[in-house]
Amino acid sequence: MISPSLSMKAAGIFCACLLLSLSVNTKSFALDKKASSALSHYIMGVVHEDLGDIDKAIEEYKKALNTDKDSLSIHLNLACSYLKKNDFPSAIEELKASIEIDPEAIEPHAILALIYTSAQKPELARREYEVALKCAAKQHPENADIYKTLGILYLQAGKVKEAEEAYLTAVKLSPDDPQARFYLATIYNELKKDELAEKELERAIALKPDYHEAMNFLGYLYVEQDKNLSKAGDLIRMALKLEPDNGAYIDSLGWLYFKNGKYKEALKELKKASSLAEDPVIYDHIGDTYFRLNDAANARSNWEKCLELDPKNDSVRKKIEKIVNSSAKNSAAK
Repeated sequence: MISPSLSMKAAGIFCACLLLSLSVNTKSFALDKKASSALSHYIMGVVHEDLGDIDKAIEEYKKALNTDKDSLSIHLNLACSYLKKNDFPSAIEELKASIEIDPEAIEPHAILALIYTSAQKPELARREYEVALKCAAKQHPENADIYKTLGILYLQAGKVKEAEEAYLTAVKLSPDDPQARFYLATIYNELKKDELAEKELERAIALKPDYHEAMNFLGYLYVEQDKNLSKAGDLIRMALKLEPDNGAYIDSLGWLYFKNGKYKEALKELKKASSLAEDPVIYDHIGDTYFRLNDAANARSNWEKCLELDPKNDSVRKKIEKIVNSSAKNSAAK
């Protein structure tokens, strides 16, 4: 099974849409109407921006700031105008000025995160999304989606305990949300709380009977623990019925065969899985299967492929070392 995850790009897109939708009609758009000159230039800036004359819009927004330098809205509009001209340094400068005015404003952090994502600076993007979501949670404490997205960002940053807290809040706010329970199960799995993970997956499937990701995940958890193997097989096959070409699910089936001692059947499924998904877990499983079939050469080559994809996998490295040492001893004995 391939571990369930959400890419930074996908999480970022969802997060940005969520945050920007939450920001509408918040205090950050409230202009000081007493500053009539600033308001006049601001309106002219909006008009020019709508007409596509971005240079003129920037000129008007700057004039507005000369009168009202502490207006969050003007800084934000100026930042967005700079973005339309691909002037990212100037946009970032205006967004940071917005944050100085109101550190808890959602929009500047969300827009900064999008800029950093586009610039392939994932750590900076994640930090800005996290701040934006925390601000959003203060303004909209009843919105479970905020905590779900915040939990995903915590997971990507390796902050598992913080992710757990975020998803416990999401589940409390929205107890019938199967996705929230699925990700809470993922977190419990990371924390080695398998019984809690299993309960959350069972609840997710009960709420959404065609939730094939949860079916496969629960089935794989059972297989890994060498328990409920019959039920595990039912769950994995139901998931495969819904997504027959899913490499992760086929890997789960192959691993089930392995655990049942059916190594030839396991190898067939695992090799099929590797043709559909390039994942280190699959190659590790193939290596284990070849090893049980007394084919050390193919076991080693697949474990080496696993290490190429996951260089930090020390358990696989030890398997290779064991084969190498065994081979060296056999050669010396001859």
